[in-house]
Amino acid sequence: MQEARFFYQTHDAAKQQVRCYLCAHKCIIGEGKRGLCQVRENRGGTFYSLNYGRLISENIDPIEKKPIFHLLPGSLSYSIATVGCNFRCKHCQNYEISQYPRLYGGDVPGTMRSADEVVGAAQQSGSKSISYTYVEPTIFYEFAYDCATRAHAQRIKNIFVSNGYTGPEATHELAPILTANNIDLKAFTDKFYKEVCGARLQPVLDTITLMHQLGVWVEVTTLIIPGWNDSDAELTDIAHFIHGISPEMPWHVTRFWPTYEMTDRPPTPHETLRRAREIGLAAGLKYVYVGNVPDMAGENTYCPQCGKTVIERSGFSILANRLEHGHCPACKAKIAGVWE
Repeated sequence: MQEARFFYQTHDAAKQQVRCYLCAHKCIIGEGKRGLCQVRENRGGTFYSLNYGRLISENIDPIEKKPIFHLLPGSLSYSIATVGCNFRCKHCQNYEISQYPRLYGGDVPGTMRSADEVVGAAQQSGSKSISYTYVEPTIFYEFAYDCATRAHAQRIKNIFVSNGYTGPEATHELAPILTANNIDLKAFTDKFYKEVCGARLQPVLDTITLMHQLGVWVEVTTLIIPGWNDSDAELTDIAHFIHGISPEMPWHVTRFWPTYEMTDRPPTPHETLRRAREIGLAAGLKYVYVGNVPDMAGENTYCPQCGKTVIERSGFSILANRLEHGHCPACKAKIAGVWE
C-alpha cells in the first residue's frame, strides 16, 4: 500500500471525502470507500493505492501480442499487471484479474515486487521494453510510473496497453518516459461505452489525441463485436477520427470471442474484419491490421508509397523484416514507427 497520486480532499472536511483525478471518472470517495477501480481507498482523508507492487501477472511476451507493430518488431516485452480496472467491460477476456476485487469481496492479491526488481527481471529476460498491460495500467499508476522511470534510465522502452481513460494530468507526467501506448477505441458511441464498459467515449478520444500530441507512439485497437460496433458507418467514423490525428497511426481491427458476460453473440466473421481493414485504408490510413485471426495480408506492414511488403508477420511471429533503418528498401520512403 502506498499513498496515491492525483487526488485532493474536498471542501467538506467533516466528511473526509477525496476526489481522485487520476482517470476520467474523477471519483468522489468517502471515508473507508474505494473508487470505481476498487484498488484505491480513502483512509482518513488520505488516498491510498492498495495494489502498489502487488503483481498478479508477470510474463515475457512478443511485442506483437500487445499489439504493437511499429516498435522494435520481433522483440520481447516484459509484461506486468495488478488486479483491478476502472472499466467493467462485459466482454473482458482478463476479467478474472481485472474484476477480481469486485468478484472476491475487495481482496487485492498479488506477489510483492519492487520497481527495481521488475526492471532487473526485464533486463535479465532480454526484453527491450516493459508493458503495463492485461488490466488498465492507470489503476496501478504509481507502481507503473516508478518502474517506467527506472526503465527509461536504463534505455528500456515503456508501453501502456490502455483503455484510454488516463486523466490529462497523469498523461502529461507519464508521456516523457512512455514510448508507446496501444489504446482501445472500443466503439464510437456513448451507448456502447455506457452499457458495455461503464464509461464514456469522449475521454478516450481526448487521451488518444493528447498522447499523440505529447510525442507518444500511439496504436489504436478496436475489437469488433457483431451487432454492437460492426456497422460500416461506425467503422468509418473510427477510421476518420484516427486519420484526423495522423494517417500514420496504426489501427488494429480484431476478432471478438464470446466471454465473461457477453456470450450472446458469435465470434466476429473474418469477412467483417477484412471489410473493416478496407474501410480504414479507404479513409486514408496507411497501416491497418487484422488481429485475433490468421490473415497474412492483414498482418503485414506495407510501404504506403510503393506497396512493397516491408514486414511479414504470422500471428506473433516476424517472418521477415526488410526495413532499412526505418525505411522501405525499395523506394526509401520512411515507415512511421520506433525502429531503433
